[in-house]
Amino acid sequence: MYSYKYPHPAVTADCIVFAHADGETKVLFIERKNDPFRGHWAFPGGFVSIDETVEDAARRELEEETGLQVGEIHQIGAFSKVDRDPRERIITIAFYCIIDKSEEVTGADDARQARWFSLNNLPPLAFDHADILQSAIKAAGISNQ
Repeated sequence: MYSYKYPHPAVTADCIVFAHADGETKVLFIERKNDPFRGHWAFPGGFVSIDETVEDAARRELEEETGLQVGEIHQIGAFSKVDRDPRERIITIAFYCIIDKSEEVTGADDARQARWFSLNNLPPLAFDHADILQSAIKAAGISNQ
């Protein structure tokens, strides 16, 4: 076990899933079951295990929280505002993917529910996920609707 003089930040991975449905683009969110931000909407995501890549963590968290499995994901970037999470110093690596249709999803693990939202009708988001969403839209080349 290592012992360090200076504290280390924790790392999370978030997965932003876009789907084309009914002539519009939708995005997948989970309703948080636990604090912080209990009852608020967020991207599927969570802490990276010591023995996995951030890509694997993003896919794992997506499946655990929504039941959805995806293949290729694309990194958007790292989000590191010092106060982005009230629990501790957390840096997230965000990924996006685009699927053909809004698949059926179910909230599980620490998600009360999972649901698709139109980009034109978004709920208030937890953490800094509104900022991450704007970066994901730009990275994915999705036009603002």
